[in-house]
Amino acid sequence: MRTTRVTVAALLAAAVLTLTACGTEPAKNSGVTQISGGQDAKKAATVLDRPFNKPELVLTDTTGKPWNLREQTKGKPTLIYFGYTNCPDVCPLTMSNIAVAKKNLPKEDQDNLRVVFVTTDPERDTPESLGAWLKAQDPAFTGLTGDFATIQAAARTLGIGIDPAKKEADGSVVSMHGAQVIAFSPKTDEGYVLYGEGTTVDDYAKDLPKLIKGENP
Repeated sequence: MRTTRVTVAALLAAAVLTLTACGTEPAKNSGVTQISGGQDAKKAATVLDRPFNKPELVLTDTTGKPWNLREQTKGKPTLIYFGYTNCPDVCPLTMSNIAVAKKNLPKEDQDNLRVVFVTTDPERDTPESLGAWLKAQDPAFTGLTGDFATIQAAARTLGIGIDPAKKEADGSVVSMHGAQVIAFSPKTDEGYVLYGEGTTVDDYAKDLPKLIKGENP
């Protein structure tokens, strides 16, 4: 993946993080900037100087019921990621890394943490298929699907760009989407930390105890 380093201020002004075509290279003329690393080269986390507000987002969960993001995660440490289940690499690896790191937490902290996966490919990611996919990662993870325009608008409020899924020449369907995980504080309900696609299990394992308390990693 080609990367360009930019400041958090520039990231917020542009209102776009990274577009990743899972399993492919982004188009050279996409005009999309990919964020690499955090504020400190030794840290995976980027602590934002201007936190994101939590989106007003109501979608359908894996049981087929309406799920209100703000209501369901209020006062809870929350990680949000936008991706799709047919992604061959980045999305399953990101969810797997979080799931493995979560297991290192005390039971009480595991129960308190909310991990929300919002599909960028709602046409194929039905509640049933999304539920089955997440169950293999961690049954406690929340999966959300629904109207693409609604999802796209919510992602954009977090600086994450999403393009509609499209069919490639080889017949595969690719969803271009931001590859960042946004961490929301249980104290303020604001998204104050972001992680790029290169974040490892060890990175999450190190930071989760602090994120659960609403502290800077």
